[in-house]
Amino acid sequence: MADLDHEQEPPADVPVPPTCPVMSAADLVGDRWILLILRDAFNGIRRFSQFQRSLGIARNILSARLSCLVAAGVLRTEPGADGTSYHAYALTDKGAELFDLIVALRQWGEHHLIDEGTSYRPLIDTRTGAPLSRVTYVRPDGTRLHPGETRLGEARPMTAEERSAT
Repeated sequence: MADLDHEQEPPADVPVPPTCPVMSAADLVGDRWILLILRDAFNGIRRFSQFQRSLGIARNILSARLSCLVAAGVLRTEPGADGTSYHAYALTDKGAELFDLIVALRQWGEHHLIDEGTSYRPLIDTRTGAPLSRVTYVRPDGTRLHPGETRLGEARPMTAEERSAT
């Protein structure tokens, strides 16, 4: 990442890519309700009424956000497990890849916004029963990557191999 206090301008002779992956992702998942729907989906909520009860969100807003996530391929609809005409929402593979983002956002909130002594529900590893370790990024050699130790590469077309590896 660039130094956040001193944004670096790209050299004048280097074209700026027309799409920024951060901007594109924020356009899809940057809405408060979308993030909370994703949080609930990762916590096992699947039905419209369950999302509405958990979030206290108006039906029309919830319907619009769920439709957006389905259209984007983040959620899919499935027949309800109880055999009724209601359907359930499930994360797609594309949606499941947002797990790291939701966990990182949650952990940032726990670290910076939850006061000591305040009751909260930590995210627990179901296999070990322990709270999750902090999300970190590491180099191939296993050393931790810190802010300021990355930079933007040259603009180029995304290849199929790169897209499937990310």
